[in-house]
Amino acid sequence: MDINDLRALMTVVSFVTFLGIIWWAFGVKANKARFDEAAQLPFSDEAADRAELGLSGFADAARAKEGKAP
Repeated sequence: MDINDLRALMTVVSFVTFLGIIWWAFGVKANKARFDEAAQLPFSDEAADRAELGLSGFADAARAKEGKAP
C-alpha cells in the first residue's frame, strides 16, 4: 500500500462523510423542527423570553432600583 492508495481511501472516506452530513441535514425529518426553531432565534424577543422564564437582566435591575418602569 503506497501513498496513492491512502489518498484514494481518504478521498472516499471524506466523500462518504460529506454525504452523511447532507443526509443528516436534509434527509432526517425529525431535524426540520429543530432547524426551523434555530433559524428563528435571531428574531426572538430576548426581553419577552427572559420575562417568561422569570429572569431579569442587569438593565432591568438598575431601572427598578431607580424606580423607573422597564
